[in-house]
Amino acid sequence: MTKYDEAFKRRAVREYLDGGRGSRHVSQKYGVGCTVLRRWVNAYREHGDAGLRKKHETYSAEFKMSVLQHMWHHELSYQRTCAVFDLREGNSVSRWERQYHEGGFEALKPRRKGRPPKMSQPKQPPQPTTPGDERAREDLLKEIEYLRAEVAYLKKLDELLRAKEQTAPKKKRKR
Repeated sequence: MTKYDEAFKRRAVREYLDGGRGSRHVSQKYGVGCTVLRRWVNAYREHGDAGLRKKHETYSAEFKMSVLQHMWHHELSYQRTCAVFDLREGNSVSRWERQYHEGGFEALKPRRKGRPPKMSQPKQPPQPTTPGDERAREDLLKEIEYLRAEVAYLKKLDELLRAKEQTAPKKKRKR
């Protein structure tokens, strides 16, 4: 919901343009800020009644870049640039300029709003074995068999050494 409707804006702008009153007096009478009133007046002067209507748009990165280049080339203020391009949000041009200086052209591209969707891992069906896979499996099975035999051999050797130590006669020491 917008804070000010179109008729309210039109009354304030017309009073400012018709009367000899300044922006401070009109803004105090209607309870709006001076800069807001000046933005309405500039939009009205550039685009007429259409400049006071609600407008919700998403702008492409190319459009944002062209707005910035026009502003830099003609040395316009943010407020004047908003009026020329009929941008309703007063701080959009300054935000675009800051984003451009911080991240280049890529930073001007519109981003999706809200939380990013959770990505679930797609379930992959079991892949059929190929002859190359079958060969690698056979090699692995042979290696496992060899390693098991090696471990069994080393265990048997350790067992024999312990048995030999137990049966060997103990030598007596001379005093």
